[in-house]
Amino acid sequence: MLMKLKGNARGCLFYEPMFILPYSLFVTYATVYMLELGVTERQIGLITSLGLVLQIGTSLISGHLTDRLGRKKALLLYDLLSWSVATLLWLIADNVWFFITAAVINSFQKVPHTAWICLLVEDTEPKERATVFTVLQFISVVSGLFAPLGGLLVSHFTLVPAVRIMYGMAFVSMTLMFIGRHFATRETEIGLRIKSEKKALQWSVLLRDSWSAVRLIVSNRPLLFMLGVYILYQFQLTMSSTYLSIYLIRHLSLSESFIAWFPAVTSAATLLLMVFVMPRLNPGRSTAYMIIGLLICLAANILLIVAAPGQVVHIVLSTMLAAAGSILVYPNMEAAVQNAMEGENRAHLFSIVSVLILACISPAGLIGGWAYSLDPRIPFVLIAGAFIVSAVLLLISVRAEQRQARRALEQEITHG
Repeated sequence: MLMKLKGNARGCLFYEPMFILPYSLFVTYATVYMLELGVTERQIGLITSLGLVLQIGTSLISGHLTDRLGRKKALLLYDLLSWSVATLLWLIADNVWFFITAAVINSFQKVPHTAWICLLVEDTEPKERATVFTVLQFISVVSGLFAPLGGLLVSHFTLVPAVRIMYGMAFVSMTLMFIGRHFATRETEIGLRIKSEKKALQWSVLLRDSWSAVRLIVSNRPLLFMLGVYILYQFQLTMSSTYLSIYLIRHLSLSESFIAWFPAVTSAATLLLMVFVMPRLNPGRSTAYMIIGLLICLAANILLIVAAPGQVVHIVLSTMLAAAGSILVYPNMEAAVQNAMEGENRAHLFSIVSVLILACISPAGLIGGWAYSLDPRIPFVLIAGAFIVSAVLLLISVRAEQRQARRALEQEITHG
């Protein structure tokens, strides 16, 4: 699939494994690493929420910086800051203040994320964008197969030294990736045009443009529904990524080295689905597939909630179902959001969408920390609720589109 892509999409995705592979190694152990260094569950939730709140600010200016600096320059500079510097801080961390500082620096990741999305899709035909995001997920899936290497490092060196090695590997790989990708891509046509017109940041203009973007979003019914689904999806993703590893080790009594196999199970199941199932699906029924995917994710989460300590079969089955659901939801959801934001306002509109998402999901860490302290299963009950509401939103969206299509047809018949 990668060979079918061209231009910036190919240049961006060619180097993506150098980011995703080391990320998939350390992300499984990030919160457990914090616990080992004396950070409490509630402090972990606070740090997660702090990072998300700060990302609201960086998202607000990310569109301006992407337009002012150009997609390529903004991507390179802020990736080096938000990821290369942050991984170094995580590498040498020995108390909560290192993690707080890293959260502040890592919050600038929203600037390169906006720039990367623009670079990825602006010169790509809308009909090819679902393929682009499918390739991205394929890369993530294959990289996830290497996650057990993290478990091997943990079993050999113990948790803290092993995770420090993972962060060191991530620093080297990601930094080289940022530089290589910079030379493999070119500024988009829209980026060149806007860069030449963009002036210094004026807060009054930024706020005025932001309000205009909010009005555009509110008037864009398809984007509004997908934004609701996207917010709920990111909410559950934040809560799950923060507390799942802790839940598996402390509540379900699995070993630290063993939990690294679950990302590999996810990747293997997803890979099989991508090869044998996804090519057979009808692209015109993407909303229906998203609803099915959300219900599958709900079933996976229920299995996780009812699993008893040491009950590996339940967890493996839950992991496989979550993989099946996610591959139906993620590429279709991303493509739907991007297709709803066309034109030269993409960077600014995407930054405002990011602000709205972060404003809604920023309490996820605090809520998760409070809920986990009451009962380790409660965060996953909340996640199950997010899947249910998302499916309902999509059903409402489908029915609204059907009514609109019927009205248009009736008007055409009447005037005809």
